[in-house]
Amino acid sequence: MSTGKEQLDTEDDFIAVEADDAEPVVEVAKTNLSKRRTIDNLLEERRLQKQLADYDFDL
Repeated sequence: MSTGKEQLDTEDDFIAVEADDAEPVVEVAKTNLSKRRTIDNLLEERRLQKQLADYDFDL
């Protein structure tokens, strides 16, 4: 069992990352995903409109 007075090894080259630095990365990822979904939806709509225009209604 530990006595609580043991010396802990620490790394001197540890660099702390502040929370403010991590926030913009998350926002950029969300923005890019949102843009990608919008583009995918527009492409899908265009594809469906083309299929509808090409469909022969006089069967």
